[in-house]
Amino acid sequence: MAQQERAIRTRRAVLEAAATVFAEHGYTAATVADILKTAGVTKGALYFHFDSKEALAQGILEVQTEQRVPEQEIKLQELVDIAMTVAHRMVHDPLLRAGARLSADPVGRKYYGSAWTQWVDVLTEVVSQAHQRGETLSHVVPREVAEMVVGAFNGVQLYSQLETGLQDVEYRVSVLLKHLLPSVASPPVLMRLDVAPDRGARVDGEMELAPASA
Repeated sequence: MAQQERAIRTRRAVLEAAATVFAEHGYTAATVADILKTAGVTKGALYFHFDSKEALAQGILEVQTEQRVPEQEIKLQELVDIAMTVAHRMVHDPLLRAGARLSADPVGRKYYGSAWTQWVDVLTEVVSQAHQRGETLSHVVPREVAEMVVGAFNGVQLYSQLETGLQDVEYRVSVLLKHLLPSVASPPVLMRLDVAPDRGARVDGEMELAPASA
């Protein structure tokens, strides 16, 4: 069991090191040597878990949607919370920053894929449930909304990355949602949605406290 736990920790350390390198240099410019140096592991340890740079990129993309948000009374609030918590975490989490950069790489994504389809599937399910509950306007097509949110979010985070190094990404995503949601949510639901720039930080804080209070 102890050996298995060490293997899990090593795999995660390698993945986070690769994410740090990919986020900074991009897929093409990143080297296995850079990743090894950042991870502080042997080449054997790295290749035990990932047999190529492509596999490392795929591993990073696979974990993009693994952390979910708490269920809410209003399903569309969960859509907001996903967007705002990802925006909040991106500032500190190299895995999310790398996932965004890898997914948008027009050359690399041909080899290792993209997290965009995963996010579209996650959000489609949320909006579908919201639609079934009558939270959305009648014309809403859940997958179209999901694709619009994913596309717009990535444009906003890229703009923030280039302009301020993601320092204003939460504010920019908040503004995006404030202008986007009136075309999706029914008026009574829209009035109750919390799209404040600090929403992601508050949800994260609640999730950290949840185990202790349970």
